[in-house]
Amino acid sequence: MDSINTLLLGTDEESIGKAADIIKNGGLVAFPTETVYGLGGDAFSPDSSRRIYAAKGRPSDNPLIVHIAEVSSVYEIASEVPDKARDLMEAFWPGPLTVILPKKPIVPDETTGGLSTVAIRMPSHPASLELIRKSGVYIAAPSANLSGRPSPTTAEHVVEDMNGRIDAIIDGGPVGIGIESTIVDMTSDVPTILRPGYITKSMLEKIIGEVKIDKAIIEPDSGIRPKAPGMKYTHYAPKGKLTIVEDESRPGEVTGAVIEKINELISNDEGKVTAVLTTREHEADYKCDHIILLGNEKKAETVASRLYAALRECDTIGADTIYSESLSHDELGGAVMNRLLKAAGHRVIYI
Repeated sequence: MDSINTLLLGTDEESIGKAADIIKNGGLVAFPTETVYGLGGDAFSPDSSRRIYAAKGRPSDNPLIVHIAEVSSVYEIASEVPDKARDLMEAFWPGPLTVILPKKPIVPDETTGGLSTVAIRMPSHPASLELIRKSGVYIAAPSANLSGRPSPTTAEHVVEDMNGRIDAIIDGGPVGIGIESTIVDMTSDVPTILRPGYITKSMLEKIIGEVKIDKAIIEPDSGIRPKAPGMKYTHYAPKGKLTIVEDESRPGEVTGAVIEKINELISNDEGKVTAVLTTREHEADYKCDHIILLGNEKKAETVASRLYAALRECDTIGADTIYSESLSHDELGGAVMNRLLKAAGHRVIYI
């Protein structure tokens, strides 16, 4: 990139103050959270929300998450807060959990994608909390990437997608978790996970009892009206064609059959730039010039923190074709697999 046209800021007090002023005046600022970098604007400003959609190239029916810095703020935004929602906030905030509640009229339709509900979360990253407090507003923020692209886990990723499109970027270094927050709809009879994340179903159920998983996570439906970010549209996709290979007899495991099939596919890609996404344990198993590591097979948190950066590395090398092992389908591994499937457009070879 020849030049950076967007203001780059640090996480010191003066920089956060400048960023807060930009937000207050209707501008857009990308900032680090514990999950991914967010693209923030004033949540109560219809113009700011429209600017967010325009900067991302994001469909305007895809709701934004409202970020807050105090639990008490929920009661200014939501018209109803069930006991179970309060229990989850107490257990997991600040942290990577978003709750969906009925909204008050003060929250504009432009922020909620026209829905009567609002998605709310309190991030735990110190820079994001300080930005919210100093700005004096609640901050609507999706991930700070072009719509459909891998979410950014470093400020450099934000620059790749947002240079010249937004007013400023706060560089807080690499994020910790690496996948977006868990989203739970608290307006249904049984709380329902609309997007899996670091806070898992079993963790939620220890606090509030039964929790469902929305069937759209497992069987995407292009006809649905999304109630949470990421439910309808293709997300996280690299520029090359990504295909997942899974052994039907042992889902989520890297078997000899998976390795053999990926090597066969690589051998048929003569003349193309081909990459393989794999875990550290299997990097020596593939006959490919471009091996991109996702982390450790048995440590889903390492794969989560590396996934989006790995997908962007595929673009850096100009990969035409990308093959990935299937990942664990359980708990955090399942949340990572959810993103990988979206990145592949649900293109899976079953063997």
